[in-house]
Amino acid sequence: MTGSTTTTDRPLPLEAFDFDLPRERIASRPARPRDAARLLHVSAAGLRDHIVRDLPQLLRPGDLLVLNDTKVIPARLLGHRRGAKVELTLHQRVAGNRWRAFAKPARKLVAGDVITFAAEFSAEVTEKGDAGEVELRFELSDEALFAALDRHGAPPLPPYIKRAHGPDAEDRTDYQTIYAREAGAVAAPTAGLHFTEALIQALDARGVRRAALTLHVGAGTFLPVKTNDLRHHRMHGEFGSISEESAARVNETRREGGRIIAVGSTSLRLLETAADERGKLRPFVGETRLFILPGYRFKLADLMLTNFHLPRSTLFALVCAFAGCERMRAAYAHAIERHYRFYSYGDCCLLERSEAP
Repeated sequence: MTGSTTTTDRPLPLEAFDFDLPRERIASRPARPRDAARLLHVSAAGLRDHIVRDLPQLLRPGDLLVLNDTKVIPARLLGHRRGAKVELTLHQRVAGNRWRAFAKPARKLVAGDVITFAAEFSAEVTEKGDAGEVELRFELSDEALFAALDRHGAPPLPPYIKRAHGPDAEDRTDYQTIYAREAGAVAAPTAGLHFTEALIQALDARGVRRAALTLHVGAGTFLPVKTNDLRHHRMHGEFGSISEESAARVNETRREGGRIIAVGSTSLRLLETAADERGKLRPFVGETRLFILPGYRFKLADLMLTNFHLPRSTLFALVCAFAGCERMRAAYAHAIERHYRFYSYGDCCLLERSEAP
């Protein structure tokens, strides 16, 4: 397991990563088609407005896109315990049929409680943690458990996407990348939501290559930061893997002078977790808690494709670390003024790495 990483001794006050975002800038549905979303190119040369369909022209032959192929499971469950309603959001698989979850209400749950979701589908509370977290043991496991989640669960949409009756049928498709393969995420790697088959074909024709890794995004990504100094925030662990084939493709691209483009913060964090100090990528299987803050020195990624993130969040701090704090504040001000759409279903930006903090 890789622990939290901060590379600065100076305080990082949460308010330094704050900005005002009008409610109407928050996207409730994705662009259609997906690659019609807007794209803001952020580099040392300035800010340039594009659409996602322009991405092949913004990259070079020989560049490598690194995509997270995790698949979102319907991790939001509504059940009953002795007649009382319980809402659960699974956020991390512990082992086999054991999962950690956030529960509402959590205070009345105790170890040994059985929560029933359907006649053939239930789970026992085996442990109670902090901040509304519980550990569950399901009666079902493996394929049978995922099949039950498909029948009785719902996509765990972020709290800022409001639905009067919860996630709908469109969300089951919209909140999933077209290249999702490995089931286990409870939040989408949202930068990947912009890809279409047509865009992938255009990237292929441009000579831009691809490599896949897997990082199962947890619901901890939705939790607000509650500490005044970001250095003291506790990151939840997330399971990831990088195959020998993908590691070799990344290392080959670097040797040949191509650039590495991390598609999303999840791809970026796992690349940085598995890279050595010289920037060589190793195969990886395990958990990461890597916490990237301004002052971090990146070892591998040259560019990053990412959505627009929440104020006062670990993800906005991450993009500030990657592209520079002043540059990102200017980029977000530009995006708000030009009516870009924010968050999971919103528009995106292509960031070039800055060596300046």
